[in-house]
Amino acid sequence: MKISELTAGMKNVNLENVRVAKVGSIREFEKFGKKGRVATAVLEDDSGKVDCSLWNEQVDLVKEGDVISIFDGYVSEFQGKLQVTSGRTGRLEVKNNEEKV
Repeated sequence: MKISELTAGMKNVNLENVRVAKVGSIREFEKFGKKGRVATAVLEDDSGKVDCSLWNEQVDLVKEGDVISIFDGYVSEFQGKLQVTSGRTGRLEVKNNEEKV
């Protein structure tokens, strides 16, 4: 699937071999007594760009310039922009080093 084909509410999204154009600053939070971390990355392919939420251990794996794939992800809208994430049930793979989260 291409980035330009994404729409809010899509589930079971597979984005393969997209480039990480940028990784934003890491934010720490606490929810239900558990600490976590999140960062927003910008993914791009030849059809466009989309924001991607990176959660917890994904924050340490994904770097600017990496090529990644997201399997069984979902698309939402946040502050008027589309955002894709692997969520709890999906999977993110960094193709450069074959890490899977």
